[in-house]
Amino acid sequence: MQHRALISTRKGLFVYAREERGWRLAGSHFAGSPVTLSLADRRDGALYAALNLGHFGPKLHRSLDKGESWQEIAAPAFPQGTAGDPALKQIWCLETGEEPGTLWAGGIPAGLFFSEDRGASWRLVDGLWNLPDRARWFGGGYDDAGIHSVLIDPRDADHLTVGISCGGVWQSPDRGKSWSPRTQGMYAAYVPPEQRDDTAIQDPHRVVCCAAEPDTLWVQHHNGVFHSIDDAGHWNELKPPVSNFGFAVAAHPKDPQTAWFVPAHSDQRREPVDAKLVVNRTRDGGNTFETFSGGLPSPAYDLIYRHGLDIDDTGECLVMGSTTGGLWFSEDGGEEWQLEPTRLPPIYAVRMY
Repeated sequence: MQHRALISTRKGLFVYAREERGWRLAGSHFAGSPVTLSLADRRDGALYAALNLGHFGPKLHRSLDKGESWQEIAAPAFPQGTAGDPALKQIWCLETGEEPGTLWAGGIPAGLFFSEDRGASWRLVDGLWNLPDRARWFGGGYDDAGIHSVLIDPRDADHLTVGISCGGVWQSPDRGKSWSPRTQGMYAAYVPPEQRDDTAIQDPHRVVCCAAEPDTLWVQHHNGVFHSIDDAGHWNELKPPVSNFGFAVAAHPKDPQTAWFVPAHSDQRREPVDAKLVVNRTRDGGNTFETFSGGLPSPAYDLIYRHGLDIDDTGECLVMGSTTGGLWFSEDGGEEWQLEPTRLPPIYAVRMY
């Protein structure tokens, strides 16, 4: 069971610890700096923090002593001569690989990077960057398309799935040498009807899978919620209550039938429906949903970003952080939530470990 949560915010990284009486603020790092993502490597205990320092660019830091000290390490960067001469604007996704020391990072613009030495050096995955379909990708909430989700199959470290906004879902069977689109069943309601099924312009807001059964995936899309039980071979649209718009989704680590979503009003109104923050949960593969609001505010105007919801290895404890600095924990699978009394800066991402 995890006993820590990393909370990445506009003004620093906050660490919460679980105790008998609940959760408490146990420390903070990078005071005043925008921390866009954080990661705890369960293989060796290393902590990583990605910062976005504006005109100083994205930075990456690592701690080998549980946060007592941090060292700046190499941030992913496009090599000289990369087509389009891009510059990395933000590290938008950071995940551990299966082998010791391996890390994967997704960026804005949509470059995928790989490290074999715990972030001391990075290489661009050329196979994805050079896809002809890239010419049709475009930004969702940013000027450029970006990679926000990277899934590494625990059964096969060469098998990758990435989610791109707006660029669809892509898979590689050979560690990034070749790629194929995996969006059959998705559609885009924000383009002319003749383009709605175009694989290269789908906008998955977040892609997750069940750790125990990684062929089961869930997507919160720009205009719907989708579910796959065949490793993204085909997606079925689900009909959650309240709203099918949102950003965050969490998958139960052991039960492939269970996932959580946080609905928002719409693209035009990025706030809770009827000013009431709720969480939807399905426990039967998306056939039915339950909606929970216990402990959550109303009226409320909190938006949960795509990395603002996470779950521990037990599948019972969840953490959720909002754009207005609200932080909630649930110990019963999302049915009841406890608000942490410290009002934090706007929260970009949360991570259990």
